[in-house]
Amino acid sequence: MKKVSIIIVTYNSDTDIYDCVTSIMEYADIPLEEIELVIVDNNSVGCDAMFDRLKTLWGEAIVLIKNSINGGYGQGNNLGIKYCSAPLVLIMNPDVRLLCPIFRKAINFFAKDKDMCVLGMKQWLTPEIPSTNSFTCTYMMNGYLSTLLSALCTRLDIYIAKYMHFSGSCFFIDKAMFEAIGLFDENVFLYGEEDDIHYRLLHHFKDCKMVYDKSLGYLHLTKERLPDIKYEKTLIDVSIIQNKKKGYSERKTLINRLRCINLQLLRERMRIKFGKTDHTQLNMLKELKQYIKEKL
Repeated sequence: MKKVSIIIVTYNSDTDIYDCVTSIMEYADIPLEEIELVIVDNNSVGCDAMFDRLKTLWGEAIVLIKNSINGGYGQGNNLGIKYCSAPLVLIMNPDVRLLCPIFRKAINFFAKDKDMCVLGMKQWLTPEIPSTNSFTCTYMMNGYLSTLLSALCTRLDIYIAKYMHFSGSCFFIDKAMFEAIGLFDENVFLYGEEDDIHYRLLHHFKDCKMVYDKSLGYLHLTKERLPDIKYEKTLIDVSIIQNKKKGYSERKTLINRLRCINLQLLRERMRIKFGKTDHTQLNMLKELKQYIKEKL
């Protein structure tokens, strides 16, 4: 009987996926026979060769799904969930590496509490450097408050379920509860899914529990990524889409985002005043501010 189903959506991810799967095998604290590994490829080049190598690595029991289209992250995961037989699902990105055993403790969390719906873990950039993205305030929160609260809670490693969602790169979710809210919204191609799932779970299940366990950790290989204006603009556009579903106007969402950026600009200017020489982040924030102003 499978106790955990892991879904990994790939798209030209052959440089990442093997180390990802190896880390699962290395830190599996339950028998591999109890873990169901489902890989969904979103119409990549060289998919067949990648699947052959994954069969050699994991064994014939691996579930390999060729998506006929690249329908986005949500659509790929929704396709994978159809093949999952375990009551507990781990959504995982191919650029994630486990840093410790996580499965037995996660299974126990969900087994002990019927209201448990999501388990989040501590995200690391390297084994020594923690990420600031283990959890993030929701798009609906006042921009000034969300920026300050995120900074404070990240520093103290405190998660507040009502106001924060976990990173979508690696989290456990109860399969039945996830299916009850309609899974991922396939209208969003990429990014912002966590905020939407968080909102729908809290509003569908009165006693829904979301727990953060900082003793469980994973590596997310984003440390070397440079500030990306295209990515940041996409996040703004996605926040508008997600908040409209909650009854928030585009203008209100943009004003909140502008407040966030104003505080981030202040922080970045202070860093430069005290010796930081790289202005890349500052210049990107200025461009984002102008992008929002043009939309208002």
